[in-house]
Amino acid sequence: MREGIVKYNNIVAGLLQELDNGEYEFKYDDTYIKTFPDAFVCFTMPVRKNPYRSKTLFPFFDGLIPEGWLLNIASESWKINKNDRMGLLLACCQNAIGAVSVHPINPDKNA
Repeated sequence: MREGIVKYNNIVAGLLQELDNGEYEFKYDDTYIKTFPDAFVCFTMPVRKNPYRSKTLFPFFDGLIPEGWLLNIASESWKINKNDRMGLLLACCQNAIGAVSVHPINPDKNA
């Protein structure tokens, strides 16, 4: 299982996990829910207690991953397959453009 801490404006917003069965789960942090109930990560994932689950990486998080020549550089530099979307997200999106960033919890296991 690979996982990353999702931050919104450098505040921990939740946890994104790639589960062992290949599904993805995003759960907002309890403290974040109480403190920022209207500060959702994206429009399709409003703040709520129940986790979001998907068979593919959520489109919002997939959209944070570089494209084109930058994807080629990232893929070659970190030796990550371009189809390994979670691996690319954890490797490339700690300093993403915009308010949301994703930080690996166990960086050694994500490579």
